[in-house]
Amino acid sequence: MNVSNIIFRKSFLTLPSFAALVILGSGLSVNAQTVEPETIILPTHQTSISTVATEEIASGTITPIPGTVETSSVMLNSGSTEASEKTQPSNRIAQSPIGIGRATRGGSSYIGVGFNVGASGGFSDISDGNFTVISKIGVTKTLSVRPSVILGSNTTFLVPITYDLSFKSPDPFTEPLPIAPYFGLGAVIETGDKSETALLVTGGIDVPLNSRLTATAAVNAGFFSKTDVGVLLGVGYNFRGF
Repeated sequence: MNVSNIIFRKSFLTLPSFAALVILGSGLSVNAQTVEPETIILPTHQTSISTVATEEIASGTITPIPGTVETSSVMLNSGSTEASEKTQPSNRIAQSPIGIGRATRGGSSYIGVGFNVGASGGFSDISDGNFTVISKIGVTKTLSVRPSVILGSNTTFLVPITYDLSFKSPDPFTEPLPIAPYFGLGAVIETGDKSETALLVTGGIDVPLNSRLTATAAVNAGFFSKTDVGVLLGVGYNFRGF
């Protein structure tokens, strides 16, 4: 009887321990099952979020958040684009439209000598045969000043402002014709005892001979009490701006 009681008591004490082990084992199993989906699902979920965020940033539907991988990638791409733009050379050259002594579309500026042949009139040296000093001073692409001096009994100054042209060949693959016409208005000033200033009308052509010399021919008309007309022929030495 006593032995039976002892066995019963030991069995009774063993049951709670066994139950505790069973409960503990179940809890560990549940924890293991709970942790396992997190380790598998969480990275997949993050990857999908990153993919969606990257696509939305690329399309411009959302604004990148500083500190994310996608923001860093966008910034790197932007930086590389800016760097490539900075490294590209610029073919633009700044050039002022006005320059004293610059070349016009009719050719270079020049200074030289020539001879004036009188055609009609008789009031000034334009209508006589005299040596002259000629020049062309470019101001813009189309405008130039052409001061000249006729060295006669009464030295006469010609100061016209001319509009310079250039002939273009009909064939775009050939060079323009080496003839540059011009025309303009100005003043003619006669010195001496009968000093007088009158309107000057001029027109002519420049013909580049080479990189250093330009030939020119012009017809000048001075409107004094009588109209004096003369033909001026000369050769000038080309130069660039002052």
